[in-house]
Amino acid sequence: MWSGRVFPVLCGGVPSVPFLRLVAILCLLVALPSAVRAAQSDPVTSTRATVALVTADDSFMPGRALHVGLRLRLAPGWHTYWLNPGDAGDAPSLQVTAQGGATGQAGPIEWPTPRVLHDGPLTSYAYTGDVLLPVTLVPVAGAQAGAMELHAVAEWLVCADICVPEHGTFSLTLPRGEPQPSAQVADFARAAASRPVASPFAARVSAAGILQLAGAELTPDAVRDAWFMPEVAGAIDQDAPQVVTVRDGIVQLALHPGPEFHGGTALSGIVVLRDGAGREQGLMVHPVPGEVHALPPPVAAAHAAPIGWLLAMAFAGGLILNLMPCVFPVLAMKVLALERMARGARRAALGGAAAYAAGVIGAFVVLGGCIAGLRVAGQQAGWGFQFQSTGFVTAICVLLFVVALNLLGVFSAGTRLMRLGNALPTHMGDFLTGVLAVVLASPCTAPFMGAAVAGALAASPVVGVLVFAALGLGLAAPYLLLAAMPGLLGWLPRPGAWMETVRHLLALPVLATCVWLAWVSELEGGPHALIVLCAGLAIAGAGCWFLRMAERADMRGDRPERTGIYRAVAVLALLVAFVGGSLLPPASMGEHGTGRVADGSSVFSAARLAELRGQGHPVFVDMTAAWCISCLVNERVALSSKVVRESFARRGIVYMKGDWTRRDAEITAFLRAHGRDGVPFYAYYPARGEEVILPEILSPGIVLRMTGGE
Repeated sequence: MWSGRVFPVLCGGVPSVPFLRLVAILCLLVALPSAVRAAQSDPVTSTRATVALVTADDSFMPGRALHVGLRLRLAPGWHTYWLNPGDAGDAPSLQVTAQGGATGQAGPIEWPTPRVLHDGPLTSYAYTGDVLLPVTLVPVAGAQAGAMELHAVAEWLVCADICVPEHGTFSLTLPRGEPQPSAQVADFARAAASRPVASPFAARVSAAGILQLAGAELTPDAVRDAWFMPEVAGAIDQDAPQVVTVRDGIVQLALHPGPEFHGGTALSGIVVLRDGAGREQGLMVHPVPGEVHALPPPVAAAHAAPIGWLLAMAFAGGLILNLMPCVFPVLAMKVLALERMARGARRAALGGAAAYAAGVIGAFVVLGGCIAGLRVAGQQAGWGFQFQSTGFVTAICVLLFVVALNLLGVFSAGTRLMRLGNALPTHMGDFLTGVLAVVLASPCTAPFMGAAVAGALAASPVVGVLVFAALGLGLAAPYLLLAAMPGLLGWLPRPGAWMETVRHLLALPVLATCVWLAWVSELEGGPHALIVLCAGLAIAGAGCWFLRMAERADMRGDRPERTGIYRAVAVLALLVAFVGGSLLPPASMGEHGTGRVADGSSVFSAARLAELRGQGHPVFVDMTAAWCISCLVNERVALSSKVVRESFARRGIVYMKGDWTRRDAEITAFLRAHGRDGVPFYAYYPARGEEVILPEILSPGIVLRMTGGE
């Protein structure tokens, strides 16, 4: 054998064969560790970690890249940090220089993809177990031939229940020669495999923090989960959930911008994609700031209940909606309908109730379909979106003004003009009352309703239709119950002259609603919109007066030509009032502030929220709108009460108000990240701990209890 010929020469003498074999083994044991040591320095050892400088090759050649790395073998339960450590910690540092037979300075650390660690309210980007932090050095031939000496200085922080800073100086010597893989080359291969690769997908990020990757390979089957880690600390609120939506060709992450977000101009980082088999791939992304057509979020965990529970929540939410202030404007029409039911035949009562329920359910389904369609088209539409249109607010205000004039007796809803002869079904009035009830109730969400709406918009079309139908059934249920149980109607007083007085009194809340809508119109569209609305009300009033003149002409038996002129003028006036106001342009996208935040609160922004939380301030977020009556009631009854204000001031709670009166993409993204599609929405962020979501109906006691003030 070759060992029988070579090792005797190296070790001297010509001993016997058994002795020769023993010497050969001893020579190998001496020679091999020296080769291994050539690619690894002496370690720095503690009870927390064993750290050494290693190389991928056991020799070097000038001009050929050499991979050097700091290998950390961390004890169980301990971790160290990435380039961006997250909420706490510090990134390792490594400086490597070459001397002797070659000189040079190594480049920066080529960071592997870290793990996301959650420790209570804090989030860190870290490494555990056996990790290698590689750098690349290109040796330059030195003044002398021979071996190259590598010297390194490193600092790292290891943490478990406590954090301990550690440091070390390392050196190793590599001979000159054709590079051969060292014993540590497998560690470098694993580190290279765990490094993020340049993303092959186009990446964009919106001002509201919606990050999207676009590529044909991005399908729900290929991507089951995703998350983003920014290179710059403070770019996002890393403690906030990142809602992930995957559609064919698009992966979307709803991020919460932080104080260093700056419109996404420097939002570089790693997006990790996980497939159905649990395999992960890190992609280095440099998203381009710009407009992003946000996708609707998936069904959140709270909304991923079986369909039966989703329908139950929808029915309960619609039932409670009857008690919400939003429905009060149609109280007059409901009371009059009940009065008609009490003095009519039971068959007619059941028909009227069924028509009202059909109007309610149909309006809910159509409104939900409109929201879903707008979202598919890339619009930021949520529950009550139509009230963000100045034209819609104006048209509804004119409609309610006409209803109020009818209740006051300016004209009769029973004329041939209003009934259009016999062309309309018998219970068309009940049907339209149901539609109007939904339109006026849509700005607000009742308990259970927010989760149901979010679930409906994220589910399949069939499930969405069923959920919105259940909402409508819940809203119409009390009316249907009264129609089905005539004994309950017996409690109503007998018809008489008092009904006319009640009819006139019921016009007052409708007129009050017109005043409120005029205020909303001015907030959304400015003085110009208010002038247009006032002109529309005057024209509508004139049209109603001409209707009254047509009624009187009929009663006197005037010529049909005169009655026809009155009616034609009335129809023209009402058309001008409705159509003219509805043509007002919608409020601009992304405009902040409507003059409503004048109560000492801070204007909401995701970046400001992240900044305050980073500074340790408790924050109360109030998402509201001028067109949401429930929001206004909660503000007056609970949030503006003296006891709540004093409690907030005493405990240093920052009160932030997000005004959704106009369309605002940032507020829409915030709501959707929390699985909501409408207002009111209230969230409390304590100085330490998880956020607390408050119910839609507030009282001072509820606010104090859920914010820890009691």
